[in-house]
Amino acid sequence: MRGGWDGRAAWGSVGSGVMPSREYLAFAERMAGLPRPPAGETLVEQRARIDRTLGGLPLAAGTIAQPARIGDVPVIGCRPVDLPADAPTIVYLHGGGFRTASALAYRTYGSHLAARCAAHVVVVDYRLAPEHPYPAALDDTVAVYDALAADRSGRRIVVAGDSAGGGLAASLVLRCLAGRRPVPSGVVCTSPWADLRVDAPSFDTNATTDQLFSAEAARQASATYLAGHDPADPLVSPVRGDWHGGPPMLIQVSEAEVLLDDARALAAAARAGGVDVTVQLEPGMPHIWPVSYPAYPEAVAAVEQIAGFVGRVA
Repeated sequence: MRGGWDGRAAWGSVGSGVMPSREYLAFAERMAGLPRPPAGETLVEQRARIDRTLGGLPLAAGTIAQPARIGDVPVIGCRPVDLPADAPTIVYLHGGGFRTASALAYRTYGSHLAARCAAHVVVVDYRLAPEHPYPAALDDTVAVYDALAADRSGRRIVVAGDSAGGGLAASLVLRCLAGRRPVPSGVVCTSPWADLRVDAPSFDTNATTDQLFSAEAARQASATYLAGHDPADPLVSPVRGDWHGGPPMLIQVSEAEVLLDDARALAAAARAGGVDVTVQLEPGMPHIWPVSYPAYPEAVAAVEQIAGFVGRVA
């Protein structure tokens, strides 16, 4: 990430020509006023700061979040206190370039998704690079999904994620298709990083409007995660996958972000395989804007879109 969770560097005008809401502008101003991260911060220190900053945010009203292990992988399960036993499950994969963030950092967002979607949200604490390069993150994701799908055969399970987690959600589906596993009922990819070759034109055309991610950061993260693995492998670049037999897909992406072309290419690849793809193309928003729910109307509308999709497919 160029700015990511780092306050002032992460927020500013996205220059789309579409006026964002007053609530978004106020939110962006508050974020821009936050202190910069310490100079020379290590990756371990950055992870700890992210967890401290986001891990203590309040949960959505009427929800609980509990650490657990599923498929011998640590997760945080978020759900409304009165959730019916037969409610759908969302397996959620956090962003962070495969190097940062955690289930704890996404606990609050998971609780909001759980409340709005009336679902059990399982936020996967998959292993991070460089300590655990590919395929560790995908293996952990598959282990959680397999354990949940054993009871449901994939029914009423939606896989979702943002940024690197959005690409990982797509990779999970391709692993299911290749391995004759039951496929989930649907997949949600928010601002998906879905091509680790990092050669899409929007890395250049949107370089000045995306303050959260950049080609340089993507190349560094890709090299760290892949550790020599071929970036053209569809299981790390799902834009190259065979999507025949894949489940319905929702893609959310901002016109202003560098991953715009990744999202477009993922949609095209899935549609070529006969997948029912819905694309929410949002003007003037930053990378992974839905994760800011419920801070401003654009984030609220995006989560409403997710809830409608989950209600339709699961």
